[in-house]
Amino acid sequence: MANLKDIRDRIVSVKNTRKITEAMRLVAAAKVRRAQEQVLRSRPFADRLARVLENIQTRMRFEIADAPLLKSRDVSSITLLAVTGDRGLCGGYNSNIIKRTEQRYAELQGQGFNPDLVLIGKKAITYFQNRKNQYTIRACFKDLEQVPTAQDAESITTEILAEFLSASTDRVEVIYTKFINLVSCNPVVQTLLPLDPQGIADAEDEIFRLTTKDSRLTIEKGSGPGNQQPSLPSDIIFEQSPEQLLNALLPLYLQNQLLRALQESAASELASRMTAMNNASDNAKELAKTLTLDYNKARQAAITQEILEVVGGSMS
Repeated sequence: MANLKDIRDRIVSVKNTRKITEAMRLVAAAKVRRAQEQVLRSRPFADRLARVLENIQTRMRFEIADAPLLKSRDVSSITLLAVTGDRGLCGGYNSNIIKRTEQRYAELQGQGFNPDLVLIGKKAITYFQNRKNQYTIRACFKDLEQVPTAQDAESITTEILAEFLSASTDRVEVIYTKFINLVSCNPVVQTLLPLDPQGIADAEDEIFRLTTKDSRLTIEKGSGPGNQQPSLPSDIIFEQSPEQLLNALLPLYLQNQLLRALQESAASELASRMTAMNNASDNAKELAKTLTLDYNKARQAAITQEILEVVGGSMS
């Protein structure tokens, strides 16, 4: 039977660990709410920008524009933009993105392309830099805000735009975690460049709202509306040429697309951490109960042994 002091010390340690994991769960839950609010605040700008691009595209239906970001070309080099977190303790969030990146990298190599990596987050940077002989790394970004901002997206957009416009890469794909709900996140691959502004407003887009019910966090799912911004008047006159407008607005659209991927990844990371810490708290609670039972059994055995020794001594 284990020593009583060792069991008692372990019970105290487990209970202290549970306090830490419970605090981390509450912090992650609060930040998930903030991340969702930021996504919703950025939606009106994205919708309005989409309407402008749609209108310009309609005007250019019978024109030929030289927009480098829209121009498809023969693909030989492909850049994979992998989005992970800077911290762990979030379940399989980081490992799922790393595995998906490795899988996509191998697929492209098998098809005869020359892939390389742009890494976001310390977890991806550490993993792939330890395997430099297997992967080509183009750039690294870390220490972003917990809830990504437009400044974070701008610095990354500037890098990949320079590479694409200089023909160093022919296509850019982003691998990030799409936020589905608090217990489900899905790693996805999306093409960033060359741009295709069609389908900017997705009518199937879903909005998840965090609420509190019976002192517990719950989630309400609703079908989010598509682009609610009104269409631009058909007789509107642009001072600049459509080509100039496209070249000015498409980088903004690219930045917005990347920002949305970063925000969804951040929400997914926080939801994964909240779930992981909730599971850890539950496991710590069950372990504390088991250890308490073992402690009581050991204590009862010690008392019984002492009584037997006293009785045996009195009878001798």
